[in-house]
Amino acid sequence: MHGRLMDDAQSIGQRMRDARLRLGLTQADVASALGYTQGWVSKAEKGHIELDRTSVINAVASVLHVHPNELIERPYRTTASANQWRVSAASIIRELRRYDLAPVFDGRPRPAQALWAETRRLHGLRDDAKNTSILAVLPDLLREARALVEVSRGRQREEAFGVYAVACKFGHTAAHALGHPELVAMTCERAAWAADRSGDELMPAVADWMRVWDMWATADWDDAIALSDKALHKVEGLYGRGDPAAVRVWGSLQLRAAVSAARASRAGEARHRIAQAHEAAGRVGARLAFDRHSLTFSRGNVSIHAVNVELEMSQQSEALRLHGEMAPGALDTLPRSRRGHYRLDLARAYLWSGERERALRELEIAEATAPQLIRNHPIARATLRRIRSAGRAGVSERLRRMSSRFHLDD
Repeated sequence: MHGRLMDDAQSIGQRMRDARLRLGLTQADVASALGYTQGWVSKAEKGHIELDRTSVINAVASVLHVHPNELIERPYRTTASANQWRVSAASIIRELRRYDLAPVFDGRPRPAQALWAETRRLHGLRDDAKNTSILAVLPDLLREARALVEVSRGRQREEAFGVYAVACKFGHTAAHALGHPELVAMTCERAAWAADRSGDELMPAVADWMRVWDMWATADWDDAIALSDKALHKVEGLYGRGDPAAVRVWGSLQLRAAVSAARASRAGEARHRIAQAHEAAGRVGARLAFDRHSLTFSRGNVSIHAVNVELEMSQQSEALRLHGEMAPGALDTLPRSRRGHYRLDLARAYLWSGERERALRELEIAEATAPQLIRNHPIARATLRRIRSAGRAGVSERLRRMSSRFHLDD
């Protein structure tokens, strides 16, 4: 590796070693718990192995009883202006902590219909991977939704709880992308609390969909599958009747289960879940006028998950084959956030197949598609480090500029 990049990989290994020693574990202990060799653990601690798989990072963190962010030191240290989102995050946490107290709100809150219109704006920000902008909007929306709960009765009150739950969902997505574990946990808890009071039969399953994501952080793959099935059971009746919103929730939960199974090395189940999601995508008719749950579910989304699942199981050749068979224009219908993630997956697949130049090109596309998401993504940063370390003729200017944008050379 080169200079600062080598230091970055070594620092992850050092934090891994420090966490191991705090627990009084040997490298052999950690290796046994992970199912790897002692030699692998030794190389990882010395920074000679790049932790560029979410499943591996999460499994290591689980064995060492730390949050994955502690290993990779996320959120990353950037400029003062880039860190302003932390102020918004603190304001959101303050609102979430006082969820059962009377809200501090001047005037009369708008009706639920107007607040749902605000979530449309959040939907657009989420699709464009503008996570800091999402956090800036949320404190006021959460406060107003709680105020509407206080002054309303009946259906209007339930709708206010629904808005609160979905606002928490947007905060949950942004907190994951930016690396704020406290906000991740609190938004998930409050979403479940509000979902149970929303009068929306599907909202509790959406809250479970969020919890599955959180279970990945501790490598609880089997629990993630079990929770997905529990949530699927909740919506089974509505799905069977063809309710459009239920079809989207059902399909999204199958995709969560597919990724969970892939990370658990359960290939047959992972592919079965993808097949179930494909079936649900075939039942998605005309686009919903307004998807209040803000679940991006479509044929294209299932296709990119199918590629991701193969990659999670280290089947990069199959992943690239599926990419090559994808229908023309399938990616064009997806939001920037999903397209950015997908291009990152392709960069990894090409890198693991020995095609360094194509890997770099896909990583550049990923960054251009969703810059805030990709520059702050641990797997993208690890992939960039591996691309640089694989260079035989030194580091190109393209790589230097990208490393600077990722703040890897600070």
